[in-house]
Order: sequence, then C-alpha cells, then structure tokens
Amino acid sequence: MRKLKVEELNRIDIDTFKSAPKLPLIVVLDNIRSLNNIGSVFRTCDAFRVKKLYLCGITCCPPHREIQKTALGATESVEWEYFATTVECIKSLKANNVDVVSVEQVENSTTLHDYLPNPNKITAIIFGNEVSGVEDDAVGMSDACIEIPQFGTKHSLNVSVCSGIVIYDLAQKFLSHNNIF
Repeated sequence: MRKLKVEELNRIDIDTFKSAPKLPLIVVLDNIRSLNNIGSVFRTCDAFRVKKLYLCGITCCPPHREIQKTALGATESVEWEYFATTVECIKSLKANNVDVVSVEQVENSTTLHDYLPNPNKITAIIFGNEVSGVEDDAVGMSDACIEIPQFGTKHSLNVSVCSGIVIYDLAQKFLSHNNIF
C-alpha cells in the first residue's frame, strides 16, 4: 500500500464547495468554550458538506487564530452564522420547518443507532457546552434527543469527538436515502 498524496484525493476547491449540494444537516454549537473544539467541528462540517453551522452564546466566532489551528481553513468553506442565544437559534430553525435534535442524555432519549432523521427535511443537531451540555431550555424545545451509547466509566465524550461520530452517522443515513453527491 501507498499513502495517497494530497493531489490524488481529488478534493474540491472552496468556490466549488460553496455551490455544491450539501447534506440536509445543520450543526448548532451551544456555548462551546474551547476554540480547538470549535475549529474541529468546522473541519468535520467541511468533510461531510454540512449545510450550515450556527455558533451560539459564548461560542467564539472566526476569525480567530486558535479556531484556525484545528479548522485548517474550514472557516472559509463552511457557511456559519452567530446567534446570541441557542433559544433564539432554535426559534429561527423551527420557523423554517427544521427538525431540532439535541445530543444529550435525557429521559427517553433515542440512541444514535436507532435515530432516523426525516430524509425529506433538514435536521439541526445541537451539541452542548463541554461541562454542562445542551442548555435545559434548548433541550425542552427540541423535537428529539439522541445519545451515543457509552460503556466506560466516563459519562460523556469530548464535544468534537461526539460531533464527529454523530455527523458521520447522520451523513450515512441521509446518503442512504438520497443521492445528494
């Protein structure tokens, strides 16, 4: 085996990315503290052609050197918008008929494996603060809550790891129902 060179990966440029079809998936970051986590989520959103990224509350916005360290340019390709509160963001999403789903451990949550997004609608996924998770008001406004089953001693995953798992899983589910790319 031979490791592929960057030129051999046939990646699209930023202008092509911006006009290319996107997954019917929106990512919402609810009060994320770590600039490295924010940058990592930008990069994951680029990798899976997520429709849009919303940054809410204390979540820092580009341009910022610390975000760029992990985003590696994805802040230029991924469409993003800032909301002062996650509740304000959810109200906007619901007004546009978007399904809102929080990634949080709650009573009667659905495991990620069992969750099936509506293939005919846009789904927004909310990822919460590194310490307190998705804020209670946002959970209460969500159409569903999903969680990643875990079997170790810790009760949560790092938000950038969690977002990578969830975005990958939902991308596979959307792509199996729609020929987007």
